[in-house]
Amino acid sequence: MEDLWNSVEHHYAENNGTRLHYVTLGEGEPIVFVHGFPDFWYSWRHQMAVLAPCFKVIALDMRAYNLSDKPEGINHYKMDYLLGDIRAVIEEVGEEQVTLVGHDWGGAVSWYFAMAHQQQVERLFRDPTGTAW
Repeated sequence: MEDLWNSVEHHYAENNGTRLHYVTLGEGEPIVFVHGFPDFWYSWRHQMAVLAPCFKVIALDMRAYNLSDKPEGINHYKMDYLLGDIRAVIEEVGEEQVTLVGHDWGGAVSWYFAMAHQQQVERLFRDPTGTAW
């Protein structure tokens, strides 16, 4: 596969006035990747390349990272907003349930998302080592 940078489709979702960048590749059951600190969607490029032939892979830029908005003020970074960001991306791609994969800070946010929005998470994978596999 050619460099993933040129293969993905770029999209945006919105959560309470914050514009969130995410990329998609492939077709099939959806897998959403949530990166850690200080990464962005591209940290999942190896996993996306391997899984895209069988799955619809979706990787977001969390707020304040890469092409997503960077709202000012600590109040815009509370967990409710971060969970809303993931939910906005899932809804924007038109999916009801996803496999959610996170590492580092993205793993913690994914864990909370799975607890708060169980109906939208079919499976949860969290890399506690922060190595993104």
